[in-house]
Amino acid sequence: MANSPRDLYHARLMSGELRADPAQAEMAAILQILAEQLEGYRPASPGILSGLLKSKKSAVVHGLYLYGDVGRGKSMLMDLFFDCVNVAKKRRVHFHQFMLEIHARLHRLGMQTDETENVITRLAGEIADDAFLLCFDEFHVSNIADAMILGRLFSALFDAGVVIVTTSNWPPEELYKNGLQRDRFLPFIDLIKSHMTIHRLAGAIDHRFEQMRGLENYFYPLGNNATEKLKDILLQLIDGAELDPVQLPVQGRIVTIPCAAKGVAYFTFDALCRQPLGAAEYVAIAECFHTLLLDGVPHFNAEQRNEIVRFTTLIDALYEAKVKFFMTAEGPPEQLCPLGEQAFDFQRTISRLVEMQSEEYRHLPHLA
Repeated sequence: MANSPRDLYHARLMSGELRADPAQAEMAAILQILAEQLEGYRPASPGILSGLLKSKKSAVVHGLYLYGDVGRGKSMLMDLFFDCVNVAKKRRVHFHQFMLEIHARLHRLGMQTDETENVITRLAGEIADDAFLLCFDEFHVSNIADAMILGRLFSALFDAGVVIVTTSNWPPEELYKNGLQRDRFLPFIDLIKSHMTIHRLAGAIDHRFEQMRGLENYFYPLGNNATEKLKDILLQLIDGAELDPVQLPVQGRIVTIPCAAKGVAYFTFDALCRQPLGAAEYVAIAECFHTLLLDGVPHFNAEQRNEIVRFTTLIDALYEAKVKFFMTAEGPPEQLCPLGEQAFDFQRTISRLVEMQSEEYRHLPHLA
């Protein structure tokens, strides 16, 4: 390989882009081996969809389940692997976004999660035709709808020869912990262990926190100076990645994130709080992105009831998911809302905006 995970990791160390981290170096070597195994990989079945429907085949190459604490560099390492690995058809996607897409596609087919397996099997075949390698970031299971789909979906993907590499904050045994009907989910954990190598990225260095340490995250008043500071932080956080729009399916609707990369999303206030969005959209965004930047929060007036409600709902969703938050505003939090009924309700938002600026909040794991 012209570029390999191990070589690229060491090049970034030498350039000063990365700090020396023995656990990361070990992981880079493991990813190097996997990339070599996947060189030119194609599933055994010549026609993925037809092969899937006719016979079952196991993946030739084991995937990888990489877990560890927040900020250890899991996403960075997986991106490094994804950029280097020579597989003709591959996809890298945040796991929450992937599952939203799955639900949307099943919804269009008019299927409920407890119906026949044929639809999920056919859908898995279509996915397998598009990607021989799937890389998921922030694998997590938090609801019964996902839990009931995953076993059948992943089983069909593995049978089609799809190799899966994923990062997670939790070991497989703790997925969907204490969830409803978890006993029905346990076979999926065994499925992961039989088709993926489980590896913990150990160590105590929180690289994400180090990246954010000391950064201001609230700028006022509004203007070019504040906006440029926010954009500088955006570029620092995405670390050279390409910013792209993301379409997020939410309950049959599509929410467009205009600017996103590496789990970081950038919005203007108008795009996020002057549009007819609600709690479902904000919760989906909060689950999908570990960091959000918002530009242009105004001084609210008494006529802006809808905007106030949307902004407070957004902050609640970000706070509950422990999303790291950077914003520009017309003034400090306590001056954003007018006197009256809205001001009383806004007190919780003020408190949360203040807490979200603290280093202690930044240490909290993203609850995807």
